Formats: sequence, structure tokens, C-alpha cells
Amino acid sequence: MSAGITLPDLPAAAPLQEVVLFGFDDRAFPFQNNVRPHLIPCGDPQLVLSHGPAGSHDEALLYYGTTVRIGDTFHMWYNGNHGPQLSHVGYERANCVICYATSSDGVSWEKPELGLVEFAGSTANNIVNFPAEDLWSTCALLHEPDDPDPTRRYKMVYEVKGGTPPDEHGRLERVAFSSDGLNWTASAHNPVLPFIEMQGITKHRGLYYVNGQANGHQPTLARRLVTFASADFEHWSPAAALGMDRAPRVTGPTTADHAHQYEEVHLGAALWNRGNVILGIYGQWHGHATGDRRLASVDLGLALSHDAIHFHEPLPGFRLIPAREQPGSPTGVHPALMQGQGMENYGDRTLYWYSLWRGVDGSGVRLATWERDRLGMLQPFRPDDARAFSTPFEVRGGARVFVNASGLGEHGTLSVGLVDEGFRPIPGYSGAEAAVVGADGLRTSIRWSGGDRLPTDRGRARLDIAFNGVRAEDVRLHAVYLETDDE
Repeated sequence: MSAGITLPDLPAAAPLQEVVLFGFDDRAFPFQNNVRPHLIPCGDPQLVLSHGPAGSHDEALLYYGTTVRIGDTFHMWYNGNHGPQLSHVGYERANCVICYATSSDGVSWEKPELGLVEFAGSTANNIVNFPAEDLWSTCALLHEPDDPDPTRRYKMVYEVKGGTPPDEHGRLERVAFSSDGLNWTASAHNPVLPFIEMQGITKHRGLYYVNGQANGHQPTLARRLVTFASADFEHWSPAAALGMDRAPRVTGPTTADHAHQYEEVHLGAALWNRGNVILGIYGQWHGHATGDRRLASVDLGLALSHDAIHFHEPLPGFRLIPAREQPGSPTGVHPALMQGQGMENYGDRTLYWYSLWRGVDGSGVRLATWERDRLGMLQPFRPDDARAFSTPFEVRGGARVFVNASGLGEHGTLSVGLVDEGFRPIPGYSGAEAAVVGADGLRTSIRWSGGDRLPTDRGRARLDIAFNGVRAEDVRLHAVYLETDDE
């Protein structure tokens, strides 16, 4: 086995150089006593990229796109809409182009003049050179700088429309490739996927995964998260895997009259792959009892996956980004958001970009932020013997432990110990010899009496996290990081 960290209960293709165990993930901390997970809704969101003027190629900006940080620059691909409005439900327009923007901090964005595509008699715009004439409003992109084929270092799944207005009978998913993210070539194998209205994309354990919404797994006409897989990005699984279902399973001779009225998953989940865990931001479709889609609202929720296929909610139904009273959102309509691919840690913050689904005048990309990796926490609800044990892990080579925790001080501390897979204390790392954390920090290094490295001769071990002090209930464990080093 090569150097790194392995999680036997949450397998990866190879040992990982870093593992993040989120406090709100009960797969990361499956054994718990007197503690419970919490999630934290985003702080006040801000509008960071506005739509263009009337008559421009992005007079309606419905994000449906991807943000990637490459080096010191954030790159965004978004969908610009123009022309007559097609839908009485959302605010898509008849025409769609993929646009490009850049930022040095993820907050202040520029629309560069690319000179690639003519619009209204000019190429002074930020439209990328894309092969689809009938592009619809959803696409998701991956950047793979190590792909041996330089023409495939950017990969995109996108959708084209069929019919007027568009409907699912003529819409199929396609893929395209690029060397620079600006000039794209469509695959000769298109179309490669059925219609799913996708949003999430990642590569995990050697396979590519794309997820979106579909209703083919149950007779009820409800949106469910489903996932397709591929080894080469062009030949995809003939069938989808059901990843998350929030709708009731109504049965009967026909269910057509039940459409659009349930709690559903809208557009699947946008994915942030952290190696051992994938965070998914999904659309929480709240249907109306009448089934009228104009009365539905859409918040954004959090789901987790350890295999890129099956997802679970740490707190079912929690609104991580509530749709209510968004900046620039219209009044008189039911609020609805759309998630986008791309989430990043930048400095001491976690950044996530998304947009409205309804509201042309307020269309544009918004930014939600949290303190770094503090989307939630594990916290005592009773101070007596409040503790949690991690999933087992095995270390080959040197590795250290870091803690992201808050609420610490004179009256509340964390102790970090080690036990073996069978919960037996490991001498030098457990009980009175456990490390004590007494101050807040986003990444506090753990040190035991014998040093700050994890033992490499103990086989599989678990972290033993205890919440101590007269105000132990104030202590919040956001995340633990296991990181290899060169020693």
C-alpha cells in the first residue's frame, strides 16, 4: 500500500493525502453520545455578477454554470439568455449562449471581451466559441489539467433544446471538450445521455459522474436525483442510479395528476469533491398542493455522498441557502433559486455561487459565504460525557491532525484522543494523554506528548473527540483534517 490515509468504511481508489471529517457528517463520526449535528445557513448573500442591458446576449443571466479556481484566478462559465421569454414558470429566454467571466477574489467579476463570437454585429463580448446552436440553459464543466490529451483538459456536459417551446422529448445531453475553456469541440458520439437536466459533475475513484433530475425510477411524476457514470466522458452508463428521493411513492393506475406538488430534488446536486466526501448543493423543490409550478418555491439544501452515487442529508429539509428575500429578487412571485457547480475555500471563507431561477430584472450570480468549512458542526445537547468517535482510518507514512472548532475557551475544551478500531485506548494518545484544544481556530494542529504525528504501527484507529468543561455545550466541532506530510 502506498503512503497516505485510507478509510476502510468509506473507500477511495487509492490512499488520500488529506481527509476531511465534517462534524455534521454521521458517516465521518458514526458513534456519538450526547451530541448532534447542526447546519449553518449562509450569511447575507450578495449579487456579484449582474445581467447585461436590454438587447444584450446576457440580458437575462441564469447561472446554470460552473466556477473553478485555477491558480490565483476564478473562472466562471454562465448561461446568458436573450430574446423572448419562453417559460411562464421560470425566466428562460428563447436563446442561450455560454459566457465567461474572471475574478481575482470570487467577489468582483469582469466580463472580458473575447472576440470569438459575433453578436449584434460585434465580437466585443464574453461569449465563448461553443458548437451548439440549440443550447439550452444548463451545463456543467470539469477542469483536468493533467489529462494527457491537451484538447480534453476542459470537459463539459450540456443540453440542447427540442421543439418550440422546448420539451423533454427533444432534449438530450451532450459533451464537448476544450484546451482552453474558450474554444470547444463537440464529441462525435453525441448525444451521449438522455434528458436529465443535470447540474452536478465530478470525477471520483477513476470514473466521471453526472447527476441531475429525473422521474424514471418511480411511477410518480416527481423530480429525483439520479446519476450516470462514465470511464471516458463519452460512453455513459445505459441506466441511471437513484441517489436521493424526497418525494412520496404514490402508486395507482395513474399518477399524472400528482405532478409538481411534492418535496422534490430540482436539477440534482452541484458537487464539491473533497476526496473522501462530496458536498452536494441541491435544489429543494417545494411543490404546491395544486401542482401549479408557478406557485412552487426552490431553496438550496445540503446533501453528502461518499461514492458520488448515493446522497443523504445531514439534516433533512434544512435550507442552507433560503430563497426568501434575495438581493434584487422580484416581489409578487414565489422565490426560487438555482444552484451552480463550483464551491471553493478561499482564505478564511468558503464561497459558493448561485442565482435566481425567477426574476429577470434581478437575475445575475450571487455569492453565499461561510467561515472556512463551517457549514455546520457537531455540538453537545447535554454536557455529560459528550463525545464522538470517527470512522476508522489507517495511516501509511507520516500524518498530522488539525481541528476546526469554535466556542472554546476557559469553560469549554475539546480533547482529541486515539482508540483502535475496536475502541480500545492507544497508549500515549488516549485518556489523560489525549491532546487538549482550548482556543478557537480554523486549523489548529494537534500535539500529543509524543509529538504531532499519528502513529503508523497501530493499524486501524479512530479519533475519540470529547467535549469538556462547565460550558461544554458551547463547543462546536466543525471539521477534523488528517493530512500526510513528507517526514
